[in-house]
Amino acid sequence: MNDIFMWGIALWTFIMLGAMTIGGYFMFRKFLKRMPKEDGYSELDWQEHYIDKALPLWNNEARHLLNELVSPVPELFRDVAKERIAGRISKIALDEKADNITLDHIMKGYIIATPKRDHKFMKKKLDDMEIDYSPYEDLFQYADDEKQKFSIFEQTEKISSRS
Repeated sequence: MNDIFMWGIALWTFIMLGAMTIGGYFMFRKFLKRMPKEDGYSELDWQEHYIDKALPLWNNEARHLLNELVSPVPELFRDVAKERIAGRISKIALDEKADNITLDHIMKGYIIATPKRDHKFMKKKLDDMEIDYSPYEDLFQYADDEKQKFSIFEQTEKISSRS
């Protein structure tokens, strides 16, 4: 009986260490995103800035479309993904001096904000929603890539010059 109890404690210890390691990894990533860059603002500060500035440009249809596009993301990560995509969309719309957020802005922001490893799922969702993404095929090269670390807003200058 004593051996079973000791094995249970050992198993519980490994499970807890594993959970703490995984949680620490995600906390450290969030910490790095909060670190200020050369301009004194972090990636998340800029993201919030663009979302706040473009808030009047978002109509109910655009909000609903964004919610639908992020619906395949697991609920635990959905809010983070939505804010990241909304930050990109907002920056693109502000750079183009748009009066409101359109499908064009949403598609551009959605594509470059979605990591390359998730493009298969993204394309499936767009096909399910019957949204033609062929005019935006060239934007897939600017999507987030875990191997290339860059500011989440660097690509918007590249895609503005594409039009």
